[in-house]
Amino acid sequence: MSRRLPVYIAIDTSGSMYGEPIQSVNVGLQAMASALRQDPHALDSVALSIITFDINVKELFPLTPLEDVQIPEIKCPRSGPTYIGEALALVVDRVKKDIVLSTSDRKGDWRPMLFLMTDGSPSDIARFNEIIPKLKECHFAKIIACAAGPKAKKEYMRQITDTVVSLDTTDSTAFASFFKWVSASVEMRSASIGAGTSNELPPPPDEIQIVI
Repeated sequence: MSRRLPVYIAIDTSGSMYGEPIQSVNVGLQAMASALRQDPHALDSVALSIITFDINVKELFPLTPLEDVQIPEIKCPRSGPTYIGEALALVVDRVKKDIVLSTSDRKGDWRPMLFLMTDGSPSDIARFNEIIPKLKECHFAKIIACAAGPKAKKEYMRQITDTVVSLDTTDSTAFASFFKWVSASVEMRSASIGAGTSNELPPPPDEIQIVI
């Protein structure tokens, strides 16, 4: 792998995700990885990292070339808070350490992408507010925030990015559609970076609504 396209995925694993939602997320992630591996542009450039957050924030695996990614089964507690602020802090820390910058004699990594999915709102609001300016300093090519289900607070997601999508439900169909769209978005970005074309996203499926 030469120039990498770093892709970070941060997933809510708080208590409200227990049961069918987290099972659906696991299925969706496996399908996403499989789809990306079928795309030669993605296989050549994408490096993936997955971070989960509840009362604890964990990096499931560091930035890893797509062909070497092994996605473990994600589990979540039956109850507990949603530490989105701490999750974003970990993303910022990893971006600063992971990303290879361009120099006069070397091309660095492409600007990274971040996908954040939550079915609630930050339990650590002070930390969340503190980290937002630092997140924006990371110069992501795209930050896509997904508000999953009726209890997700879109107003917090809008503080992170202008690209907010919502799912009406947290069932298997909704999450399958979301992760299929994630893979399509990454594929489009990986195909466009070398050609210098636009940084647009593919149209979302019917299960996903763009938040205006």
